[in-house]
Amino acid sequence: MNNHASSKPSTMKLKQTMNPILLYFINFIIYLYTILTYIPFYFLSESRQEKSNQIKAKPVSSKPDSAFRSIHSLDSLASLLYPGCDTLDKVFMYAKNKFKDKRLLGTREILNEEDEIQPNGKIFKKVILGHYNWLSYEDVFIRALDFGNGLQMLGQKPKTNIAIFCETRAEWMIAAQACFMYNFQLVTLYATLGGPAIVHGLNETEVTNIITSKELLQTKLKDIVSLVPRLRHIITVDGKPPTWSEFPKGVIVHTMTAVQALGVKASVENKAHSKPLPSDIAVIMYTSGSTGIPKGVMISHSNIIAAITGMARRIPSLGEEDVYIGYLPLAHVLELSAELVCLSHGCRIGYSSPQTLADQSSKIKKGSKGDTSMLKPTLMAAVPEIMDRIYKNVMTKVNEMSSFQRNLFILAYNYKMEQISKGCTTPLCDRFVFRNVRRLLGGNIRLLLCGGAPLSATTQRFMNICFCCPVGQGYGLTESTGAGTITEVWDYNTGRVGAPLVCCEIKLKNWEEGGYFNTDKPHPRGEILIGGQNVTMGYYKNEAKTNTDFFEDENGQRWLCTGDIGEFDPDGCLKIIDRKKDLVKLQAGEYVSLGKVEAALKNLPLIDNICAYANSYHSYVIGFVVPNQKELTELARMKGFKGTWEELCNSSEMENEVLKVLSEAAISACLEKFEIPLKIRLSPDPWTPETGLVTDAFKLKRKELKTHYQADIERMYGRK
Repeated sequence: MNNHASSKPSTMKLKQTMNPILLYFINFIIYLYTILTYIPFYFLSESRQEKSNQIKAKPVSSKPDSAFRSIHSLDSLASLLYPGCDTLDKVFMYAKNKFKDKRLLGTREILNEEDEIQPNGKIFKKVILGHYNWLSYEDVFIRALDFGNGLQMLGQKPKTNIAIFCETRAEWMIAAQACFMYNFQLVTLYATLGGPAIVHGLNETEVTNIITSKELLQTKLKDIVSLVPRLRHIITVDGKPPTWSEFPKGVIVHTMTAVQALGVKASVENKAHSKPLPSDIAVIMYTSGSTGIPKGVMISHSNIIAAITGMARRIPSLGEEDVYIGYLPLAHVLELSAELVCLSHGCRIGYSSPQTLADQSSKIKKGSKGDTSMLKPTLMAAVPEIMDRIYKNVMTKVNEMSSFQRNLFILAYNYKMEQISKGCTTPLCDRFVFRNVRRLLGGNIRLLLCGGAPLSATTQRFMNICFCCPVGQGYGLTESTGAGTITEVWDYNTGRVGAPLVCCEIKLKNWEEGGYFNTDKPHPRGEILIGGQNVTMGYYKNEAKTNTDFFEDENGQRWLCTGDIGEFDPDGCLKIIDRKKDLVKLQAGEYVSLGKVEAALKNLPLIDNICAYANSYHSYVIGFVVPNQKELTELARMKGFKGTWEELCNSSEMENEVLKVLSEAAISACLEKFEIPLKIRLSPDPWTPETGLVTDAFKLKRKELKTHYQADIERMYGRK
């Protein structure tokens, strides 16, 4: 995978084409400005560079396979957020008592919905949204308490499973808190999962009750209810849906409000409810299945508390002034843990969706405000796919500027990159050049956290510069409750995921087949193993897989074998350099890391997405490419090719032209000759979670992509 690029500014500068005399004059002004601002900066602030060079983690012994720990947890790993709060219901009770009347969960009101006909005849739904309406900590606590009591009245028993299959919204978090309070085991399913995966999760966990939305009930659940024989109650979070005669007998549909009313009525009896223990299961989280059928990961209360303890310690000054925008799937460990961190520290959480996030988002009516403009968040989590899209959109707009404007932007960009590398700030550039870009996310973001997949160095540096805030990379898996590492906010190096969190330790295990050893010089390398209380209980009803991926050492410490290959820098920060499952041995014996090939090529303006493919019966790599429509159309025009979008993508001539661009980029990225794709297939259709070809975190589903493009694989390799 080797997604880290050099963090030297010279390797990521933008190219400018300004008149040499004008350029000389502007550089002279910049030089004077730098001298004038450096003197007060030197005396008034501690150099970020000095902080960046500090040791962040150390091995606990001198042995090559020794675990690395944060310098803040060398003696013992942290596992509690607050004294005595060892279960999630206690954490929320603590937060409710401390921040009682403060705002907690916010939802925008829908003022109007209308259909908009596009030039191609397609109809898009557009919305006009109003202000955020807020529930306080006390409001959320009461609603969760009533809902949990109502579920108890519907027959839900402690330590039994209940499913939530719903979009990210305030009701999702209220339902989750109810389950934590009453010791119901919350089974989380992605809203974008296909029918067979949903049926598998519901039947494997034997749920009788499911929490969902009207839309998902109508579009997905309605067709599969008959395949889930144990289901008895469906609770919709957003009002009463229409009734269907084809619902199986015995399945009753309720609204969340009705269940809460049932809970209020029943609470008069003062029936005590079962409290969870730290070792009890809080969540059974179904992974998005990048390698096949989804697996349920059993996560205990103590797992989640340890994880959010570690994460919270990496975010400076976290508190009541912070506003977090929630739009990633809450069924993903990154979003759930991020929101629980915020909830436990008095932050506000305003809900959004990828379709309404910004002013230009697909469901926002032109001229009205997206969610970031209205909420003005200070904290935001993102997956690399979303950051890559922002990067490409901004760079497209830069390229559409006049020559003078474009060159001024590039000069400011390159200047700021140089200053960042020295640990300096650029207040004038931030105010006059990057202000409009910063407004795309509301203008107040102080920390962007990226997780779910590797973020390219180019995109990370771009976000640092244009959004005028640190971009932290995190590394963790569902199996480690999302916790592993997060970069420090003052560490502006690229291509790294930071030092171990205070809740866990990380060691590297030799992987001989890949040629990675923890004795490698100058940096130890190997498979990443995560140990700590955040390491989960294993896979639901899958003991064999649990025994393969998890183990306990002689001290009773639980460890997870991640399958990712890492390398430690001298300061104790981790780099993800490969993945065991992405490694393919070619016919001639060379090993190819598919992730490394993709990371080298996916940031090209011409490429929206790419999947490299190889197998051991052939001597070369091939690829499936989703091209950028605007860039490919322009390339076709320059080369004299005409046709519809589908015709261009199906054209062997256009495949060859794109292949030339890919090959040049691959050589520039120092890929070996055998790593460069020799043949490609252009896809006219984007890969989205709805197509089943990528996960909700936009990670490639290699198995599904292979099946989808099987005919093209045979064509590119020659049928045998």
